[in-house]
Amino acid sequence: MTRIFVDGAAGTTGLQIRERLAGRHDMEVIVLPDAQRKDAGARRDALNAADIVILCLPDDAAREAVALIDNDRTRVVDASTAHRVAPGWVYGFPEISGRDAVANAKRVSNPGCYSTGFIALVAPLVKAGLIPADAALTCNAVSGYSGGGKSMIGEFENGPVPTAWRSYALRLNHKHVPEMREHSGLSVAPIFAPSVANLFSGMIVEVPLHLSALSGRPTATALREALADFYRGSPVVSVVSHYDEGTLAIERLTGTDKLELFVFGDEADSQVRLVAALDNLGKGAAGAAVQSLNLMAGLSETEGLRL
Repeated sequence: MTRIFVDGAAGTTGLQIRERLAGRHDMEVIVLPDAQRKDAGARRDALNAADIVILCLPDDAAREAVALIDNDRTRVVDASTAHRVAPGWVYGFPEISGRDAVANAKRVSNPGCYSTGFIALVAPLVKAGLIPADAALTCNAVSGYSGGGKSMIGEFENGPVPTAWRSYALRLNHKHVPEMREHSGLSVAPIFAPSVANLFSGMIVEVPLHLSALSGRPTATALREALADFYRGSPVVSVVSHYDEGTLAIERLTGTDKLELFVFGDEADSQVRLVAALDNLGKGAAGAAVQSLNLMAGLSETEGLRL
């Protein structure tokens, strides 16, 4: 039986992961008493006793946790930003990086929530040659406030009534941009415009395109078919082919670990909106970590997922 330790299990993502592991009989979860959660010695023992560790920690603490592992057996899934473009780490997006690559990896970096939507839309189209690697792309996205962790949750739930919606990262320095560029196969960093809404969880990520600016000028249908071919057979990611409504709610996949992709085009086939819907706590965080964990443990990738 695979022994698992979630370091940072009291945080938002850690709690979500623990919920997905609860009641499973194919894994043994190592749990530290509350008094030992921040004890370096107890954490070192747990990190080295586990077969697979999931780190739900700030970046510096995640790097320190990796350094505490002094054996060549313990494998790691890191949910922080620390290792998402680091050499020697496999990006924990099995549909993009490859299931075998994740299953056989010693070190796996869990994708960012926004990055998941952007990469899911863009990487297959870059690989297919439908979007050039040097394309100057824009990404607009909105997330529920749980994506900001305990501090933002406290701000929205316990502080003065906040705004309904706000944009942020206006200095164009969001921490997800490096992984968005690298794992999409782009040579140019996208302009990323994230925002947060006054709801707990949910996410919409959008990439608008002028088709005339793309080599070969693909149609919306061609883009949709390329995405459908790429994700065919995936139990987690799906491409929605028939969607006739005029709106798309951020709460569409709240509470699930699914990821849905859409291609909306105008009648002249001159403009397209590539859109991803997911839960920032699901495929955008805890669900992705558990999916990678399952593969690393030699299990079905969907065990414990909310699909």
